[in-house]
Order: sequence, then structure tokens, then C-alpha cells
Amino acid sequence: MRIVFYTVEYRFCPACGGALEKRSLKATDPDRLVCGVCGFVFYLDPKVAVGTIIRTDDARLVLVRRAIEPGYGLWVFPGGFVDRGEELPRAAIREAREESGLDVRLDRLVNIYSYPDAAVIIVVYAATALAGQLCGDDECLEARLFRADEIPWDELAFRSTREALQDYLDGVRVV
Repeated sequence: MRIVFYTVEYRFCPACGGALEKRSLKATDPDRLVCGVCGFVFYLDPKVAVGTIIRTDDARLVLVRRAIEPGYGLWVFPGGFVDRGEELPRAAIREAREESGLDVRLDRLVNIYSYPDAAVIIVVYAATALAGQLCGDDECLEARLFRADEIPWDELAFRSTREALQDYLDGVRVV
């Protein structure tokens, strides 16, 4: 049996090396990967990512064009995965700095996005640029500023990018 998660195939138990098999442990839960030898349950939990919609003094928004898959060549706001033990706001500020070169102040939570076919939960913040020089990192082909009417809607990388930008522009606020 092939079980793929984050493009990684899990076939063997991390505890004893036995073969993993898909099993129903509880009628209300999805099937789980269980070791046929030791009974270890391998939970495939979601990964958490943060994104930051950064506004500059002149009311433009920062977008970066991805230099990595998925979404190579498409636009997103700065963001990335949260490290184990890292607080969400700190991760958002770190990712904003890494991907845009800007120091930011987080202003509010825009929303949290999750989808049944995706293994990532995305927490998106609205932020204001405070300092720094706009530039991309090695995961970006370029970094640019866009007025709201210039956003390249047909060239956005992810559903969450589109929905978060729309929520931001519509003023949606989740408390």
C-alpha cells in the first residue's frame, strides 16, 4: 500500500520498521496508518504555515514570485512554514523579513485557511512595513509592490493566496 503525504511515501513504522497498513481505528475518524508488527499509530498531522499581507506607506501590497515548487513563477504574499516551538506571530515576522527584506509590524489576523485536500493550515496576518529594503530571497524570483487594482489575480499560486487577499481587501477580520 502506498500512502503519500507532502510527497513523501510512508511504508514503514518509525518505531520498529514493520510495514504500515491503513486501518479504521474509530468509526468517526479517518483511516490511520498502523504498524502491523508493533501496533504503532502513525498520525499524519497537518503542517502549519503563516503568511503576511504587507502594506507599505503608499498603500501598496508586497507580493513575491515563487522560485520553488509548488507554484513556481506565480505570485504569493511572503510566508512559509512555522518551526516546531515557534510562536505564530514570530514566524510571520521572520518569514516576511526572509522573503521580502522588510521588517513589519503585525496589525491583525486576516483569517485561517484550511482545505480538505491539503495538508497545510495557513494563518494569514495583515502587516505594515516599517523598515528594510524590498528584495526577494532564494525562494523568490522577484519581489514587487502592487496597488489593489494591479494584483495579478490570474497568476496567484494558491487558493489561500487568492482568498486571503480578497478577505484583506474586503476588510474581513476574524477575532
